[in-house]
Amino acid sequence: MWEPLSWVKEYLQVSGGNHFVATFCKTGKRLKGTEVEELGGSRGLFHHLHFPSGTEAGYDSHVSRKLHCQKNMSKQENGLSDMHSWPEQQQLPSVLFTENVRKLHTSIENDWDSLRRSACQTAAGRAMWKHVIHDPLAELLAGETCLRSLHEKIKKDQITNAKETSGVILAVRTLWFDSKIEAALSSFGGGAAQVVLLGAGMDTRAYRLSCLKESYVFEVDFPEVLQTKAMLLQAAAAGSTTEDQHPEVTAKSLSRVAADIREIDWLEKLQKSGFEPKMNTVWVLEGIIYYLPHSNAMEVLKIIADNCNVTQTVLLADFMNKQSTTLCNSLFHFYSDWPDQLLPSLGFSEVKLSQIGDADADFGLFHDPLNLFNRLRSLPRSLQTHPDDGTPCCRLYLLQASGSPNQTISSGQDADTA
Repeated sequence: MWEPLSWVKEYLQVSGGNHFVATFCKTGKRLKGTEVEELGGSRGLFHHLHFPSGTEAGYDSHVSRKLHCQKNMSKQENGLSDMHSWPEQQQLPSVLFTENVRKLHTSIENDWDSLRRSACQTAAGRAMWKHVIHDPLAELLAGETCLRSLHEKIKKDQITNAKETSGVILAVRTLWFDSKIEAALSSFGGGAAQVVLLGAGMDTRAYRLSCLKESYVFEVDFPEVLQTKAMLLQAAAAGSTTEDQHPEVTAKSLSRVAADIREIDWLEKLQKSGFEPKMNTVWVLEGIIYYLPHSNAMEVLKIIADNCNVTQTVLLADFMNKQSTTLCNSLFHFYSDWPDQLLPSLGFSEVKLSQIGDADADFGLFHDPLNLFNRLRSLPRSLQTHPDDGTPCCRLYLLQASGSPNQTISSGQDADTA
């Protein structure tokens, strides 16, 4: 039986959402970004797919990858594509079974709390959805346990013909952040910039996004998370001859900053690692803000907003509403029902809110009107329970906010709209 709240119950434990597939394709022909958009696609998704025919594809001056496009929409209600099938038997890379990598992941499973382990669960989501996300390091960083767990959930979803397939929230969220990071850097008009990933976990954007080639990237997280991540990458490189396990940083530079953003000294540690307050900066808070106590979350947001008075600043973050956080009070603390009102009040001048299924957070894939996200989007955001079945309206908001000296405050979406 369909459980409409399952994605929130195991959010960041990679559960829930609608299956994420590509629905546009012109094989045998080079595509430009405008053509992809005409077909209902998105430039943000464009980087992550490949044509099965091997046809080179590109748009504007940003061509970077080939596309895996799928010719036909699924005929099944759950949106599972007839061009993509999840394998019955999971094939894991041999590097996961090397002695050093096994030891590191055993330590993660035994010693880390649920917040820290969520970093590996996020990597598992990206690894399992590799038909839309290019992240060659995701399997290594996820580990065998997380990968097998998500694979079993996806197999169960197939058997039960679930409307929401496990891991899709992470896939959509990853693609949204990827595309918005690139757009934010482009908005700076060229030149050097900084990208700060707060609660970076097992993120590998510094290795996989070509748009970061002129950017100084800072990964901020718990010391043990960053140390283990570095050791996993080193262990894999030492025991492998494949290119994927010898990754090169595509960013201009990568600095790892061991800090707890719940503490007052995280900004000082960031600056000691080379962060320049006067340089144009993109701040990325992906899957982290709702884990923080209210006072800590507000302090982090205020620090970033204050940077708008110094230089061009862009914030990219996802927020849960109150109904979402109440489903797991032990993990989720901070919420905002109206983040598009909150952020301007802190000092951001331009704010745009999106929900899963909106034009920039859908990629032309959420066509089923009975999909959980489409059902929620059709309702006013002020509703706490769904009028049809009385279930809580659990929402995930994707926010992009920006500001710079002398800009006036405005909101990208009226708070009274659904």
